[in-house]
Amino acid sequence: MSTYYGLDPVSDSEFIVSPEDAGVRLDKFLAAPARVGSRARAVAALDRGKVFVNGQQAGLFQASTRLAGGDIVRVWMDRPGSAKPRRVSSQIGDLQVVYEDEALLVVNKPAGLLSVPLERRSDLPSVSDQIEDHFRSRGKRRPLVVHRIDQDTSGLVVFAKDAQTQSRLKAQFKRREPERVYWAVVYGQPSPPEGTWRDHLVWDEKALIQKETHPRDPRANEAISEYRTLEAFRDASLIEVRLRTGRRNQIRIQARLRGHTLVGEQRYVLSPGTLRPINFERQALHAYRLAFQHPDDGRRLEFEAPLPPDLMSLLKRLRRE
Repeated sequence: MSTYYGLDPVSDSEFIVSPEDAGVRLDKFLAAPARVGSRARAVAALDRGKVFVNGQQAGLFQASTRLAGGDIVRVWMDRPGSAKPRRVSSQIGDLQVVYEDEALLVVNKPAGLLSVPLERRSDLPSVSDQIEDHFRSRGKRRPLVVHRIDQDTSGLVVFAKDAQTQSRLKAQFKRREPERVYWAVVYGQPSPPEGTWRDHLVWDEKALIQKETHPRDPRANEAISEYRTLEAFRDASLIEVRLRTGRRNQIRIQARLRGHTLVGEQRYVLSPGTLRPINFERQALHAYRLAFQHPDDGRRLEFEAPLPPDLMSLLKRLRRE
């Protein structure tokens, strides 16, 4: 198994909680610049079983634990069972390259960039276009799309370098084998704080949106997502959503159906006046984690992309309210 991150986290370290830090939440303590450096990295370390308090593993449900003076907090990034993270390999235009080999390419897409060109909007830039320009300079053919994320969603996307790789990767996605995890900021607090969303959706070709439909509708496609709350604020929540199916706009419509529209959402929204507006220029959705088997040798590849600056700023603002 190989794990790749957008940035190197702190090395294995132990920290003794000082009297000044007594009473501070565990995740806030970890997020300090001298430790892991951000709340997103703290949450990721807790999620992946790399944090211990006084010798006991601490997970996400212990993120809000108040520390006592003298507590020993260990961040064990090289814990057996996961490879040591590597640095980003390169940059292509606006794209951060998370991984590249002879068969495939994984990039961290910024919000505002299409995954692939649209016929009706050929003037808009895309990830595919930027990678194609990069390949052309190296005498290689154009990239082949494996899956997509929405234009205003940030995060991880994988492209193939040849038709056979594309076919094998697409087959994995069709069998629902890859691990696809998103982080989203939604209005309100989901209840219960974790669970499963199951819906039947139909794509409206005229309106270009997903709509809820009856299970007996012959056009219906089942949509399944597992969610959990990572952090709750006064009027919103940071949630993690793990896709079990990969319908277009799936998280956006499923959150909306439960009254938890994504902050910044423009299409799948509640009726006007029912929400206290939170200013954000796009839907607050990030493709945080992606894992699949390498199509050539079957080894498991795992990738994570930290939250981009605009989402980090949104979370800081929500924490102050």
